[in-house]
Amino acid sequence: MHTAEHILNRTMVSIFGCKRSENCHIERKKSKCDFELNEEPTELQIREIEQKVNEIISQNLTVTETSETFNEACNKFNLNRISDAENSSIRIINIGNYDSCPCIGEHVSNTSEIGIFKISTTNYVNRRFRLRFKLLEK
Repeated sequence: MHTAEHILNRTMVSIFGCKRSENCHIERKKSKCDFELNEEPTELQIREIEQKVNEIISQNLTVTETSETFNEACNKFNLNRISDAENSSIRIINIGNYDSCPCIGEHVSNTSEIGIFKISTTNYVNRRFRLRFKLLEK
């Protein structure tokens, strides 16, 4: 689920030019992410998100872990949610060449292990687009 969330975040940034979600709730059966958007996505755009995430999953990308110092990582990533521990090691999850992001969650070793990404519901209130999703078995 964490790996799917990373792919979703990169997809949202690519399609809408928004920031990554800073409000996610990731669980085994279902998850949700909030994105700040100027307008509500259309049904066509919502299907495009789902299709793009599944396209990336189907590429069987290798998921790797690297580490960087806090100073190295702060030049590349938003580290607002990570305490400023000088020279501490920051764990970076890399999904092929598609996405890299700091994360402490559990991840698959290849996107082929994820399953099928399915958007279950969405809503849009006060520039906040909430997207709920689950993973289905292949």
